Amino acid sequence: MSSELNIALIQTSLFWESPQKNLDMFSKKIESIDEEVNLIVLPEMFTTGFTMTPNNVEKRWSDETIEWMKKVAFKKNAALVGSLVSQENNKYYNRLLFVEPEGKITSYDKRHTFTLAGEDKIYTSGKNKVLVNYKGFKIFPLICYDLRFPVWSRNVDGYDVLIYVANWPKPRIKAWDALLCARAIENMTYCIGVNRVGEDNSGHQYSGHSAIYDTLGERLVFSDKEKVLTATLKKSHIEKTRDKLKFLDDKDSFSLLS
Repeated sequence: MSSELNIALIQTSLFWESPQKNLDMFSKKIESIDEEVNLIVLPEMFTTGFTMTPNNVEKRWSDETIEWMKKVAFKKNAALVGSLVSQENNKYYNRLLFVEPEGKITSYDKRHTFTLAGEDKIYTSGKNKVLVNYKGFKIFPLICYDLRFPVWSRNVDGYDVLIYVANWPKPRIKAWDALLCARAIENMTYCIGVNRVGEDNSGHQYSGHSAIYDTLGERLVFSDKEKVLTATLKKSHIEKTRDKLKFLDDKDSFSLLS
């Protein structure tokens, strides 16, 4: 169990529906990280971009990406997290994978599929939350559009770190900034958001704004450029602020209905 968690966020452009090119690119960026890191966070659909034509991506790439993540996690001795196109039982999922160095894999299927882009017509919505206990930190990973729904992310489980991997477009980037900060404050948690940059094949532009906010909403790292960002999360910061302020003790009780 550790009292600190060293994080790397990879904010980059993506090759459209080209898994091999993206894996090669991410391999180089990960190899270039000189600091010792425990967790590497990649964007949403990091092997393809935010595609609504998943049939253009061969099914084998899901398995090959998983193997790549396992190899990289083992070699770097750091967990990897990001989402990809996954096909199962003739259904497509926007599936997040949290792959630990020893090979353990935790998966989460995006709950809130993005209706504005028709994602709900192509990808099957997930039903279950997932919590990952990793190096003494309880981590709650989510995907992009989930950010707009505070009830789904409400900290009823005592998690320490909230993660959003995304392809969040430039025209609504102010909402991304505001909501990441709000989720950190209302849940008294570290909140991590990893977005992409560049332009995709659909003409959507992305301006990054990947960031980490602490339990009081202070921004620890931020960039609007193609960049690898690093930061250290401290368990003592979480414990100190929650013990002093105790805001989570006053939260409302509720039940989620499917």
